[in-house]
Amino acid sequence: MTARFATRFALCALLLATAGCTAIFDHYSGRQEACAILAIGQPTTAKVIGLKDTGTTINQDPVVDFVLEVYPRDGGDPYEAQTKALVSRLEVPQVQPGRILPVKYDPKDRTRVALDLWDCGRK
Repeated sequence: MTARFATRFALCALLLATAGCTAIFDHYSGRQEACAILAIGQPTTAKVIGLKDTGTTINQDPVVDFVLEVYPRDGGDPYEAQTKALVSRLEVPQVQPGRILPVKYDPKDRTRVALDLWDCGRK
């Protein structure tokens, strides 16, 4: 095996591992679903009714299941929805029950809700 081939092989392996890790992170953190909703969603607010640790941590930050009371801006009745999000250990006090948070919901399926906390490459 030549040094050039070995270098290319190592680079390809690194790129594949990085892409795989990103996909795993996006799936387990809830980011993949959240970014899909944030791209098309209607902005509003929601009150945290409950939260539960999923048992998953990423870089020592917990992935949390949220139960939310969503307040549609169109004047409709509040409704309950669930979502999942990675929460920084430093931000855990800001997402406790009773807190009002920015969210977006899928206009075609209002049960699909995402906390508007992810960057998702938006400008």
